[in-house]
Amino acid sequence: MNDLSRDFFFTLPINILRSFWGRNLLWHIFAIGATFIIVRSGFDWLYFEETRPFARSLFPAVILGWRVPVVFPIIAYIAGAVCKDQRAIYSAYSTAQGTIIGLIVAATYKAFTGRPGLMHSRLTLIDTSREFHFGFLRGGIFYGWPSSHTTVAFAMAAAVWALYPNSRVTRCVAILYALYIGVGVSMAIHWFSDFVAGAIIGTVIGITVGNAFRARLLRSARI
Repeated sequence: MNDLSRDFFFTLPINILRSFWGRNLLWHIFAIGATFIIVRSGFDWLYFEETRPFARSLFPAVILGWRVPVVFPIIAYIAGAVCKDQRAIYSAYSTAQGTIIGLIVAATYKAFTGRPGLMHSRLTLIDTSREFHFGFLRGGIFYGWPSSHTTVAFAMAAAVWALYPNSRVTRCVAILYALYIGVGVSMAIHWFSDFVAGAIIGTVIGITVGNAFRARLLRSARI
């Protein structure tokens, strides 16, 4: 196992903690506050009604939201190894770690908030946007608040953003990907507030992970 592989596993628990540390914790609180405002205002249901015609056409975002986090780190690692591009290898490690942390954090929140998914309302047209079943595993960890798709997509995009400070094209592609996934799932399987919270939390995770690996990259460049 090389030094970078050891760093990946060693920094994983550290970066989970850092994602909640200091100002990052305030962003989690902000995500909760934004959710409260959106839910109480009734905007979730309004957004659902207005975007229903687009749900089917944007459903591919649901599929890509699970496949890209698996495929991209592998491709980035292979490309980095073949082209001897250390930054690409670091992007593979950082997006993989961002995905893992994003899934852990989103699943933990879901386990305690128990928010019903959007599909029941889509079938019955009954407004369940204000329902939360607080407790432990009262609503599972696959649907609900925040959106795992969005959290992971924005974690990956923010990690790439941190690692490529001088590449506008790479940064734009990363953000457009995250927005496509987030907006897509907000019209297909999630409430709008699930998307907003996932975008905030995912960005915090991605910046934390990306900055950690960028610092490692800069140190290795000086050696």
